[in-house]
Amino acid sequence: MKQPYGTRSLIGPLAVAFAITATIGREAAAQTIAITGGTVFPVSGPRIEHGTVVMSAGTIVAVGANIAPPPGATVIDATGKWVTPGLIHANANAGGGVAGLFAYSEQSKQGEVNPSFNMAEGIDPAAITIPIARTGGITTGILTPNGSFLPGVAIAIDFAGDRSEQMIARSPAALMLDLTDNSKGAGGGARAGTLTRIRKLFKDALEYDRRRAEFKRGATQEWSAPAAELEGLLPALRGTVPVFVNANRRIDIENALKLGREYHLKLILGGAIEGWQIAAAIAAANVPVVMEPNRDIPSFDGLGARLDNVTLLREAGVKIAIAQGDPGGERSLRYAAGNAVRNGVSWDDALRSVTLWPAEAFGLAQYGALAPGKVANVVIWSGDPFEFSSAAERVFIRGREASLRTRENELRDRYRTLPPAR
Repeated sequence: MKQPYGTRSLIGPLAVAFAITATIGREAAAQTIAITGGTVFPVSGPRIEHGTVVMSAGTIVAVGANIAPPPGATVIDATGKWVTPGLIHANANAGGGVAGLFAYSEQSKQGEVNPSFNMAEGIDPAAITIPIARTGGITTGILTPNGSFLPGVAIAIDFAGDRSEQMIARSPAALMLDLTDNSKGAGGGARAGTLTRIRKLFKDALEYDRRRAEFKRGATQEWSAPAAELEGLLPALRGTVPVFVNANRRIDIENALKLGREYHLKLILGGAIEGWQIAAAIAAANVPVVMEPNRDIPSFDGLGARLDNVTLLREAGVKIAIAQGDPGGERSLRYAAGNAVRNGVSWDDALRSVTLWPAEAFGLAQYGALAPGKVANVVIWSGDPFEFSSAAERVFIRGREASLRTRENELRDRYRTLPPAR
């Protein structure tokens, strides 16, 4: 799994719903589209055979059986097809830098303490990785900064739009904190030192918040980080954004849960390779987990790796968001969910793990399901999305059809007919 590692929020938490609605209203024409005849998977309710999904002005307005398309609507016959919400990738890379290429990434900043770092202005809407992600039915991504300890904030974007501000669904979506082996250096080479340092930063941020007037007069002690970085910690300490903690070993997961209790944090665990060992504790804390189901190769940061980790956590009641962290391979998210099914997870839970549950974890209340009032991110599949033989045939983002043509297609077509040999 990519190490999930804001300037302040580009869209304040209290204005998120209004900003999304305004963006949809500007970008989506008043065109009404009715998808009819397909097997509809609302996620928030049971599947609907021969169902209809109606969307208008970027929003879903009706879902169900026996719904007549509104007058003047564009009707899409999905008979024999499967219709789902757009998939949400909970640990994405697509669009995070010039062309979306790894060597030109904008997803990291030098230093260990960067909670104010927000990559939003480094998003490239023309990145070649964005349409590739769409071919896998992915309409929304949680872009996470790279780095150790406190690398910045995650942001949620929709994979369509001509400008970065059009793409943003929530910013920030989470504060990133790394408690794996990668962050031992932040604590002088020891896990205990890393935890001592984060507690000191949290304490100073809360103290700074209480003593702003004294700080402006220069009448406060020296802080453990610049004021901008302490400010970047406050949304998480106030509970307005979650803290996405990357932790794989059992002791790191236990330390994350302890930190959450101490500071009343909204936690999301990332990785959690040994999470199955303390599944009951994670469930009792009501903490969702972002993980890759195929992580079965042990490492010193996760000796207890096993393929049924997701299954054991689900049996304990933990909500899972499945990720696929390979750079450029994000379209394979659906296959990762399919592998979770192969290892014991129910099909319905696998669908929730790439739609509703990541939406809930990252505060995207208008995403992750097909229901009236939700953002119209919809995918029409040729069949079961978790099967290799199926394909995303049509993808709608905020109610508008998105292109599935990629740079790969263009290169294929360009060189399909080669000039004759000399």
